[in-house]
Amino acid sequence: MSNLRQVVVSYPVDDEFASINSEVLAGEAEVTFLGRLSASRRERALATADVLIGWNLGRELPAGVLSGRPRIEFVQLLSAGVDGADFTAIGEDVVVAGNVGAYAAPIAEHVMAMTLALAHRLPQRHAALAAGDFNQWEPLLTLAGSRCAVLGFGGIGRATATLMRPFGARIHAVTRAGRALDPADDASPLADLDWVLASSDVVVICLPLTVATRGLIGARELALMKPTAILVNVARADIVDEAALYEHLCDHPDFSAGIDVWWDEPVSGVPFTVAHPFFSLPNVIGSPHNSGLVAGVLQSAARAAADNARRYLRGERVTGVVRREEYLGLG
Repeated sequence: MSNLRQVVVSYPVDDEFASINSEVLAGEAEVTFLGRLSASRRERALATADVLIGWNLGRELPAGVLSGRPRIEFVQLLSAGVDGADFTAIGEDVVVAGNVGAYAAPIAEHVMAMTLALAHRLPQRHAALAAGDFNQWEPLLTLAGSRCAVLGFGGIGRATATLMRPFGARIHAVTRAGRALDPADDASPLADLDWVLASSDVVVICLPLTVATRGLIGARELALMKPTAILVNVARADIVDEAALYEHLCDHPDFSAGIDVWWDEPVSGVPFTVAHPFFSLPNVIGSPHNSGLVAGVLQSAARAAADNARRYLRGERVTGVVRREEYLGLG
């Protein structure tokens, strides 16, 4: 019988993804892919597993499996965010880690695309041209000399700051501790959010969705922002109050927003709908929560997740470990 630790992979894998996990964990663990097993064999694999690598646990696992399997001690998610996990169904002693930084580079590019388009008023000018209005002289905005607040300075936040700075933006990081290293120019804690919002030309939301950040940006916070400010959200929709953002965009046409994450995202081919007609507004750019999806990114994310699981098995420092109390009650 093998003395290797047992790792189960619950997200669907083809041969390429299976080989990535097996290659990274070779010599450290026996890897079992749940999707390739019968129901009874899945139960046996989960009963002997030490580590689980998954994506959408609610869809991939039987109900209660993480609370009733004390041997599983570490859960590594393929996704960067962990707000989709039901922490009430995960044993208190189970360590849970998100895939921090796995999608940072392409998401940062997406932030830049949205920010530059909104700064140069491309949606507004496009709509004006379509209506026959050729206004050549209305000034545009520039990132040179601007103040860009990055709320959340993990992998995505740092990658965004790295791309912003060459355009001449001054980066203000908002972090848990109120401190950040390069590429931030300065930093403050979330408690200083009012001042940060009021003084910034661009605000990029990269925070995780937790009990503390749900509804963080509402009507009061939006009213603090500059009339010409740009808000870009590539984190989670529920960090921003949907109705408040729509009303603010309507009432302040020089304010603009780039939205990659939505309040009611469809699954399984259900048509996408919004509660407020954001797409009728010329000061909005939207994308379908795909800011991180470029060629090869899922493969590199799978490798990063397996690497983190390997570090855990070796007793090394792992990244992305979350505090379960910050997510309890999100529901």
